[in-house]
Amino acid sequence: MASFLNHSSMILFFACTLFLQGALGESICENLPTNVCSFSIASSGKRCLLENSENKDGKMEYQCKTSEVVVGNMAEYIETDECVNACGVDRNSVGISSDSLLEPHFTAKLCSPPCYQNCPNVVDLYFNLAAGEGVYLPELCNKQRSSPHRAMIELLSSGAAIDAPAPIASEDEVVVDAPEISPSSF
Repeated sequence: MASFLNHSSMILFFACTLFLQGALGESICENLPTNVCSFSIASSGKRCLLENSENKDGKMEYQCKTSEVVVGNMAEYIETDECVNACGVDRNSVGISSDSLLEPHFTAKLCSPPCYQNCPNVVDLYFNLAAGEGVYLPELCNKQRSSPHRAMIELLSSGAAIDAPAPIASEDEVVVDAPEISPSSF
């Protein structure tokens, strides 16, 4: 009988643990301070995003929310200050947008080795945002390094030239492979 009670209590404990983990995982973004919200991932694997909301006094303030964007292989992650700086992202950015990919200075920082090779969370986010625009980020980064102005023109166009196979790199050109992490789904 004692064995049955121990087994039952372990199952009950396990079930409660799973329930609590799921409940807390869905609300982690809402519990984060706004200064670390952007570029964080809840334990559920969903991205956190900063939104504007009106408080009871009618003033606008930031609020951290859970988005519906799921990251396939990362959870419970808060981006480091080193990656925020290396990638040129802003923790005070509201929502998630591909607009910053149109800024040559931002794309240069995103494609730089300190960001692209060391910050898989940020790269995964912008890899997927670029893909949503019909752009393959590794190829955009290669073009940005060799001809930043041309890369922006191609990004503003239909994107067909960016989707074409990459030319063979010369010895002094750095070729960027796709991120080691799998793209998240939208």
